[in-house]
Amino acid sequence: MKYVMATVAACICTQLHVGSANAGTVLATVDLRSQTMTVSEDGVFKYRWKVSTARRGYVTPIGSYTAKWLSKDHRSKKYDDAPMPYAVFFNGGYAVHGTYEVRQLGRPASHGCVRLETRNAATFFSLASDVGLHNTRIVISD
Repeated sequence: MKYVMATVAACICTQLHVGSANAGTVLATVDLRSQTMTVSEDGVFKYRWKVSTARRGYVTPIGSYTAKWLSKDHRSKKYDDAPMPYAVFFNGGYAVHGTYEVRQLGRPASHGCVRLETRNAATFFSLASDVGLHNTRIVISD
């Protein structure tokens, strides 16, 4: 009986340790002036990518947000079914997502979302999926 209890306790401790080891954090910082997004994981710099944010007449919301939901193959209901691949939604209909209009990256061009090259959006989407939405922060500043 002692052996069984010790084994159960060891399994529980191992699971708790593995769970906390996998519960990292991802921080995406979007700079509207430079039209870039830097990504860090557990405080370690990982990526810096060009983005496109809101063009004249539209707004990209400034602030600090927790990721709310993911949609791998999203299409915009508001903007003519426009593709929004690897979307990480953070504030209502606003998301960080991929774009096929890569020539626009590095300057304002969107209706308010944060657009990335699609392969970079896939990387960010994967990071957010791995650590969990509640551990994914998106900070937007001007």
